[in-house]
Amino acid sequence: MKAEGQRVSEGLLSRLSEFVTGRMGLYFAKERWRDLERGITSAAKEFGFDDVASCVRWLLTSSLTREQIEVLAGHLTVGETYFFRDKKAFEVLERRILGELIASRREKEKSLRIWSAGCATGEEAYSIAILLKRMIPDINEWNITILATDINPLFLRRASESIYTDWSFRDVPAWVREHYFTKTKQGKSELLPHIREMVTFCYHNLVEDTYPSLLNNTNAMDIILCRNVLMYFSPEIQRRVIKKLHSCLKQGGWLLVSPSESSHQLFREFAADNESGAIFYRKDAACRIQRPEMTDRGSAAVPGPAADSWLQPPHQEPEIRDEGTEPDLGSVPDLKPLASALPQQPTVSDPDPLESARELYGKGCYADATEKILASPSLSKDDARAMELMARAFANLGKLGEALKWCEKSVATAKMDPGGHYLLAMILQEQGRLDDAAASLKRALYIDQDFVPALFALGNLARQQGKQGESARHFRNAKALLVKRRQDDILAETDGITAGRLMEIIESTTHAEAAS
Repeated sequence: MKAEGQRVSEGLLSRLSEFVTGRMGLYFAKERWRDLERGITSAAKEFGFDDVASCVRWLLTSSLTREQIEVLAGHLTVGETYFFRDKKAFEVLERRILGELIASRREKEKSLRIWSAGCATGEEAYSIAILLKRMIPDINEWNITILATDINPLFLRRASESIYTDWSFRDVPAWVREHYFTKTKQGKSELLPHIREMVTFCYHNLVEDTYPSLLNNTNAMDIILCRNVLMYFSPEIQRRVIKKLHSCLKQGGWLLVSPSESSHQLFREFAADNESGAIFYRKDAACRIQRPEMTDRGSAAVPGPAADSWLQPPHQEPEIRDEGTEPDLGSVPDLKPLASALPQQPTVSDPDPLESARELYGKGCYADATEKILASPSLSKDDARAMELMARAFANLGKLGEALKWCEKSVATAKMDPGGHYLLAMILQEQGRLDDAAASLKRALYIDQDFVPALFALGNLARQQGKQGESARHFRNAKALLVKRRQDDILAETDGITAGRLMEIIESTTHAEAAS
């Protein structure tokens, strides 16, 4: 009997459900066991089994490789998506969230950082790129980061190819395909290169990988889209992932999830914002105070394009904001007097403010960490460790000017520390200074030729610049060093990433590119 014609017993499904929760964080309640059965039936064929029950027993008793676990995850999660999925969400993104961000950044830093976490085959990330291209006439003068990550290497390969069938354009205006795609000989639609190049695709596991981290560029995000992803996780892992995503956002940054994933209990650290029937979560304590102009029908406080403007052809440009006008965020009362009225807690002596700052940094309390470091005697003694921690904290807050200043001080104090040059490169890369970043990474390798994070970063940098041969060489050199390390060795300057995990990330990245 072939795999597709079989049924799996409830006993085996129960054990399989426990297995995928324990090993992968994926959660299948009993009412979703038929989804689990469909997924394992599909996976059985790829694993070479005609008998599904035999495949399940093999999974339960084998030591699976990372690649096998990723294959299984690919069959148990749905990568089905399409361009501009969820019109209401994209309308609010354009009319309010991106509109406010672009207006506030236009005169100063001209930068935006957006992460599509669980990007599947790339339609969501490319929709964001198209939207930004339309909203920012001088986009070539901006430093735009659109990071798109997924656990499924096959999805990432298809996303990088950026070739789509009609199914990816359902319920999308015809002009999207007409203006941003070309027709292939096979009748499919291929994204134009200047849009494709706006997005960086990377392998990332939301359950196991470290984030926020400068190494994988998951820090200081303005917007994170994590839609139709959390529903696959157990409640405990949902809480862990949401906490990490909260730390990845700048103050005032936005998290977008699907309506079915919204939960007051899970998102308690955020301020919920319901506009036009779409729910968004903001990392900003001031937003917890309900603004009087906000209703379920949306806010008219911030001028911008019409709600359906992204549905119109490109020649109808969005309304241009008055650059001298700040968005009206509503009246927020001054809370400082309230703090002085609270009972004063007894002060406790802090023997090591720098160590306390490290603990705060580890919890994602970056602003508090900087205050603690400023109070540390280590800083007045030109301690490079304190300066470097200041730089990291400011980088995670998105204050790249301050981060650069403190990192340069750290490098000047400890010139032969490869970690300082590496951190400097990561900050320069975020600022769009790619040549300077590469030079700083090479200095780190000059000091320590075995400094793996610098090789990995150079590989990603070359990949970002389209230098595939150079990228492959750096990745090969990094792998040659990693095989000499124990898999559980934590690599310096990586926020806790192990040698084994970095090897898996490199292999997933290079495998997807080789296959494409």
